[in-house]
Formats: sequence, C-alpha cells, structure tokens
Amino acid sequence: MDRFLLMTCFARAVETGSFTAAARDLGLGQPNVSRYVAALEEHLQTRLLHRSTRKLALTPEGERYYADVRRILDAVDESESSFRSNVDPSGLLRVACPTALAHAFVLPHIPTFLERYPKLTLDLQINDRYVNLVDEGTELAIRIGQLEDSALRARRIGSYERVFVASESYLARRGVPQTPDDLRDHDCVIYTLLSSGATWRFRETDVPVSGRLRVNSPEAVSSAVIAGLGIGHGPAWLFAEGLRSGRLKFILKGYSAPAVPVQIVYVANRLLPTRATVFMDFIADVFSRIPAFGGTVKPVVAGQQ
Repeated sequence: MDRFLLMTCFARAVETGSFTAAARDLGLGQPNVSRYVAALEEHLQTRLLHRSTRKLALTPEGERYYADVRRILDAVDESESSFRSNVDPSGLLRVACPTALAHAFVLPHIPTFLERYPKLTLDLQINDRYVNLVDEGTELAIRIGQLEDSALRARRIGSYERVFVASESYLARRGVPQTPDDLRDHDCVIYTLLSSGATWRFRETDVPVSGRLRVNSPEAVSSAVIAGLGIGHGPAWLFAEGLRSGRLKFILKGYSAPAVPVQIVYVANRLLPTRATVFMDFIADVFSRIPAFGGTVKPVVAGQQ
C-alpha cells in the first residue's frame, strides 16, 4: 500500500471538496481517488469523511488526521524544493485574515502576488473568528494583537494606534467625555472579539465600558458609531470614511492607547513550505509601505491608481 499516495488523495479531496476535483488535480480517475481514500480509512480503522451527493465533510477524526497529513505533505514538499531552488513555489496555500485587514489592505495586492507566483493557489479565509492552525490545516494567519499561543511563532509586519471616535449626534445628545473614566457613563459599541473584552486600554489605565450594542465585526462597529449608537474605538483606518465625511469626530485626543501589533503567525514546530515563506515576505513588504502600520507609502486602494 502506497500510504503517501493515499494521504495525497485524502488531502486533495478535503481541499477541493470532492473526489472528482481531487482526481482532476492529481490526474487520476475519480473511482481511484474514492477507492484510495476508502483504503486509507480501512487502514486506520476510522471514518475520515462523511460522503453525500453534494459535498464531502470531515469527521472529527478526519480533521485531526488532515492536520497531520498536511504537515507531512508540506514537509516533503519543502524538502524537495530545497533541491530545486530555481523552481517556482507551487501548491495550495491557506491563509486566514481578519475581514477589515483583508478588504482594505490585503486583497488589493493579491493580483500582484498571484501574477508573481503563477503555480501557486491561494485559499484566503476571510473572517474574524479564531482559526486553529493546527486543527484546520492552515499554514498562516494574519492576526491583530499580542501572540498568546506558545505553539505559534509570529512575524510582526506592523502596528497601529487605537483611536476613540463618536458621531456629532451622539456627542450633542450625551456630551463629550473629557477623560477615560468618563466612558463609564457613556454607551460604547462593544466589539465582542476583542481580546480584552469590554475593557478599553489606555497607556495610563484600563477602563471597563458598557453599552447597549455588541457586535462581532469591525465594520459593524464603524457603522454603529456613525449611526450614533455609541462611542467606538479601534484603528483610525477603520473609521476613515466617517472621519473624512465629518460624520465622526475624534475624542479623548489627549489620551493614547497602547500600540497594537499586526503579525503573521504559523505553527512553531511545522516546516513551512516555500509558498508560505514567499507570501510572508510579500505581505511584510506590502505593510512596510502602508503609513497606517508604520510604513512610508500610501496604500493602494481598489479602483485607484
């Protein structure tokens, strides 16, 4: 039994979502791929995939096994590529990225990246949930905030300052807070995925805040603050449209919050394939030229030259 072939068929079936697509990618017949995955399950005495007429779905055991298989295949790929340094990076690269960063700063540059590496396929997973790189077989994640998982390593690509904003209608109705402690008496729009929870950090103090609206999307924070539903805090670029139009105003400008790092993280004990390292280098270069993250060149915006 060629276990490497079985694992390859299993991984491609997971990544493409079907035996037919996996067979097409691998140059094998669909019945062969299906048979090889079944043989792998028989060898392991474990069901790895739920089959249906519409799609394949990983079982809990399949999720764990896929993460291991992905590490093995990546290690083999990386080992072989070290002997083929003149060969372009290839294969499927999975990268998780928060929505606000993806739309404003990452996606505008992806055409250049894909043109530079024509043999590489990018699976950009845009969402604000925590992606477990080990369990989900994702090579890289762009994350905001300090690294707290000891199983991961990080490469810092920038940082930004948090600002505090509110709409003119809200300030006219509720007054302008003069100090961080004044926030205790105001409605604040709470971003529920913020690691510090409903505590807003300043360099001098931490202030517990509350409000009648809690959201799990940065864009929703901006929209809610523009609508006058409360005070918001976050990176200035998140509120750029409202600030430009005058619908939002800076508040508490005399008080600063700690700088927030932006990092690319990866599993510490996993050998990164070349396709992952070239993506890290590319995105690090992009962010190094964006003023909002400490760079020196204005970011490219979709639709603008």
